[in-house]
Amino acid sequence: MTNANTSFQIILEATEELIREKGCRQTTLQDIISETGLSKGAIYHYVSGKDELFGLLMKSRIEQVNARFKAVVSDQHASGLRNPLQLIAEAMVQTSHHADVTNKIFIYLLSQMDNTKVSAIVQGVYYYTLETCIRWICEGQEAGVIPAQADNRKIATAMLSFMYGLRVQHTIRQDIGSMTAEEIIQLMSRALQ
Repeated sequence: MTNANTSFQIILEATEELIREKGCRQTTLQDIISETGLSKGAIYHYVSGKDELFGLLMKSRIEQVNARFKAVVSDQHASGLRNPLQLIAEAMVQTSHHADVTNKIFIYLLSQMDNTKVSAIVQGVYYYTLETCIRWICEGQEAGVIPAQADNRKIATAMLSFMYGLRVQHTIRQDIGSMTAEEIIQLMSRALQ
């Protein structure tokens, strides 16, 4: 890992911890500077503000799931759709929980969609996630576990709508139990056929 990657990872980890402690609105770039020990210039080397940093943190989480997805798909001992769907379902359960950092960021950014810069960040995260989901479906089609005629874009769009709906629902009704990973797997299996 290069020094630049190390600094950026430190920034992401500090930001995530600060959001857990203080929430999105109360977390400032000054807090992040203080927490990381990096200079203001070092932070601004990566981002122009905290909203952009929050969007990058969400994308980083997507990449973490994507890396695990690739490992599960390339596992020679596992075949079929079950293991990749299990991984995705578990990630959906985790990120839809009202206390999850990425869910807090999602709700915070949504509340500022009247700001054109924030709107662009949210749209960027959305399309990044959509394209990642489409790639997952394509990999399943190439492996023969998802029917070739399945419309990967429509299915990925529906799954994102479902995931974002879970996030909002669990934010509103914090007392409600989340859907289980098994219930999400069943729903995704039906959608992919």
